[in-house]
Amino acid sequence: FLPPPPCSQRRPLLLLLSFFLSFLLPFVQAFVCVGVGWGGGRAMGSFITQLKSRACLAKQLLSKHGSAYYRTLMENNKQYIVQEPTVEKCQELSKQLFYTRLASIPGRYEFFWKELNLVKQKIKNRQDLTVEELGIGVLFSLECYAWFCMGEIVGRGFTLTGYNP
Repeated sequence: FLPPPPCSQRRPLLLLLSFFLSFLLPFVQAFVCVGVGWGGGRAMGSFITQLKSRACLAKQLLSKHGSAYYRTLMENNKQYIVQEPTVEKCQELSKQLFYTRLASIPGRYEFFWKELNLVKQKIKNRQDLTVEELGIGVLFSLECYAWFCMGEIVGRGFTLTGYNP
C-alpha cells in the first residue's frame, strides 16, 4: 500500500474533489425537483445547461492540472514502479503479495482473539458501557443484519419476494 501524499500534493486532489462535489450538486437538485414534480421541464432544461457548462469547466481543469498532478505523483512514487513489467515480474509480485498476506495470518488470528476477549469482558461489565460504545455496537449489529439481508437478496436471484421454483 502506498503512503498518503504529503499536504503539498493533496491540494490539487482536494481542488478536484471540491470541484466535482460542486459539479454534482445541481445534478442532485434537478433530479429531486423533477422526481417530486417541481419545476418540470424548466428545471431539466436549466440543469442540462448547467451540466454542459460544468463539464466544460471540468475538462479545462483536468487538462490544465491533471497532467501536472499525474507527473508529480509518478515522480514521487517512482520507487514503486516496475521498470520492465514482464509476465515473470508480474507473477513474482503476485506471489510476493500472496505470501505476505499468508504470513500475516498468525498476527491476525491473535488479534482476533484479543478483540473477542475484549468484547466478552465488555458484555460481562454491561453497567460500565458508555452511550458511545452502545451506539457503536448497535450500528455494527445493524450493518451485519443489512449485509445478511443483501446476501439473502442476492442468493434469491435479486428478488425480494422469495426463491424462484
